[in-house]
Amino acid sequence: MSRSVVYARRAAAAVALGVLAMGCQDTSPEEAGATAGTSAPGPTATASAVPSPSPVATTAANTAEVCREVDRVIVAGSRRIATDSAASVSWDLTGEQVAEQLRRNLAELADDVRAQARRAADPEIRALIEETADQIDAGSRASRPAAWMNSTFTAIPPRLTRDCRA
Repeated sequence: MSRSVVYARRAAAAVALGVLAMGCQDTSPEEAGATAGTSAPGPTATASAVPSPSPVATTAANTAEVCREVDRVIVAGSRRIATDSAASVSWDLTGEQVAEQLRRNLAELADDVRAQARRAADPEIRALIEETADQIDAGSRASRPAAWMNSTFTAIPPRLTRDCRA
């Protein structure tokens, strides 16, 4: 097996596993309770029920939901990349076949992320998610997609964690 094939497989798997390990966003206890359909007892629950006077509350109608879904989509795509990279060893693929498989996975991930951008009510969040999908699309067209993942893909989850929130 050539060194480039081994490198491509290891790089894709390492990056995908890194994204899985780090996750994209932390869910606060308040969001976790809201997601589960419950709220914390006592005065805190009453205080959180008071609408915020900030304009973010009205412009970010579904931002938290869309951002969580983008996180889920990226983690699922990373899992798919890691699984396919590991399986490519038994499939005895060439380096170019491994790269093409990775390009297909990235193109599919970009489409999934772009679908979430269309759902975003907040135009800034929609633009952020569309830009993320465009970045992932660029990786699907890269001549060395595994190298692109090491240099660019790894920066996407921290950026979403920082910028994709209500």
